[in-house]
Amino acid sequence: MKTLQSIILICVITLSGYNFRTNAQNVKQSPSSAFDFLKKDIRKQMEAHNLHGLSVAVFEDYKVIWTHEWGIKAADSSDKLDKNTAFSTASTSKAIVAMLCGILEEKGMIDLNSPITNYLQRWSLPKSNFTKEKQINWLHLLSHTAGTTQGGFADFYEGDNIPTIIQSLKGELLPRYNKEIGFIFEPETNWEYSGGGYVIIQLALEDHFKKPLADLVKEHVFLPLGLQNTTMKQPNESGFLRNVAKVHNSNGEIIKTGLPITPQVAPSGMWSTPSDLSVIAIEVQNALRNKNNTVISNTVAKRITDIVTLKTVGGWSAGWNRSYGIANQDWFAHGGSNTGVGGEFMATMSGGNGIAILANGDKPNRIPVMNFLRNEIIALRSWNLPIDRALVKKTPQKLITAIQGPYLDFLYSAQGINRIFEEEGKLFISSPSFEHLLGSKKNQMFYVGDNTFKIDQYPNYVQFNLDHTYKLKEIVIFRDKLKKNRVIIKNEEVRNHKTQLINAFSEYEINVAIREYKKIKKEAPNLNFEGILNQFGYLFYMQNNMTKAIEVLEFNCKEYPESFNTYDSLGEIYELTGKIQKSIENYKKAAELNTSEDYKERVQRKIMDLKNGL
Repeated sequence: MKTLQSIILICVITLSGYNFRTNAQNVKQSPSSAFDFLKKDIRKQMEAHNLHGLSVAVFEDYKVIWTHEWGIKAADSSDKLDKNTAFSTASTSKAIVAMLCGILEEKGMIDLNSPITNYLQRWSLPKSNFTKEKQINWLHLLSHTAGTTQGGFADFYEGDNIPTIIQSLKGELLPRYNKEIGFIFEPETNWEYSGGGYVIIQLALEDHFKKPLADLVKEHVFLPLGLQNTTMKQPNESGFLRNVAKVHNSNGEIIKTGLPITPQVAPSGMWSTPSDLSVIAIEVQNALRNKNNTVISNTVAKRITDIVTLKTVGGWSAGWNRSYGIANQDWFAHGGSNTGVGGEFMATMSGGNGIAILANGDKPNRIPVMNFLRNEIIALRSWNLPIDRALVKKTPQKLITAIQGPYLDFLYSAQGINRIFEEEGKLFISSPSFEHLLGSKKNQMFYVGDNTFKIDQYPNYVQFNLDHTYKLKEIVIFRDKLKKNRVIIKNEEVRNHKTQLINAFSEYEINVAIREYKKIKKEAPNLNFEGILNQFGYLFYMQNNMTKAIEVLEFNCKEYPESFNTYDSLGEIYELTGKIQKSIENYKKAAELNTSEDYKERVQRKIMDLKNGL
């Protein structure tokens, strides 16, 4: 029941598995003929991964060039998906809420630079030392730089006790949280993905305009764009869509009613189709070039896509993920991932290209298929841009010597290791993020002078500053020549005992990794080993390495048998992998160790739900 959002965020919001076809196949054909072979290939991929339904839309030069659907809406029906079948889009909602806020600001109805507390009526921001010097405004919340907690939320279904948004903010009736939303850093000083921050935005909008968010976004975004199959209404509300896909667990079974109810509408309550998402993306693209846009102005488009921070994920704006370097292009994008459903859409900042994909299966079922489809589309349409070789210089040997070796991931701050190494006279970097995002075990680093590299398929420049003895002092991440929003990472932050620990569990089989763990524990007893092992379990789950995920979390329970959280996490992984009886056993053990009556009650509800599903 511990949230996966903060642990697997990078796996969800970034892309993977990029491959190329031959030059002959890369020659552009008409969309219908170019994509014909994919119809059969995707069916095979879906069968291999037990995925019931998948829908895609591809746009190029500011227009949709291809849509297609595979499979069925639900495991208990033979009804096939069609172009108008909507899916729960999960966190993709955030990007649309940011767009709504930009439109409302331009109309003079709100001010995104104003303190959010000026718009709140039914609830007040908790007092915090982190917010004494600077008040939280709309842009802080939209860009995840406010420092708010509550990463993401569990779905609810008909028959559940569904919290109001005020109860959500207070941590009431929430499976993942039992205390009020709070703050963990000063505004603008860091980045932390926060669905709770968007719940605050939802409350501010509804308090200020005296109407539900679903009605506001319909009035200002969906209707003006002509979107017939997109809504923020929920399945338990009047006006919900009829043509929808249901959600499924990793075994391909419908989860409860199959229709998740999301009271936290702003962070994850939208339902839509790839075709409608494409309309939204193309509108933003047109607005960015100030041509053929009808709903969003050039000012609003820039407002919501301009990079606010490069911290942690390598690029985020007011609502949009700007961390993609896929095909060596610049993208604005957003993904969404809830239990049993998810997808993403990505669009180039210029040129009018992009993809929207939605699927009604759990992460292990849908992600490999979505990756395969996306990568084939990018290759087929020849969207990849080469690195400008005129800028590339010979890398000084002293620099190569200084920077080689393992680091904690500094590219995307994922749980894993970046490794820099020389091979056949070229310098490469490996990263679990790149392997997951791009399907590549190594990406070439191109030296452009001043100790700075451009990495293939990565959007930012990386500068390695050395001291007078040619030892690495710090790493600087920046996007443009002015180094706006640059991030400075000290050497000791990414080369330490934790680096050794993660390297051991990433590179070695479990018994060898445990031996290394015990050595490191003696050398650095103050590390949060329980938390690190817990993160490993979820990381291996996302890598579809279920055996190692369970091995690590079982070892964590043995190491920390008095911690309820270790059993809670193991129970969740067993649940996600379909081992329900073992899941129940571990949830019971977690409840025995936790003295909170609220937690015990939530565990009992979870166990009842699991038993009813057996």
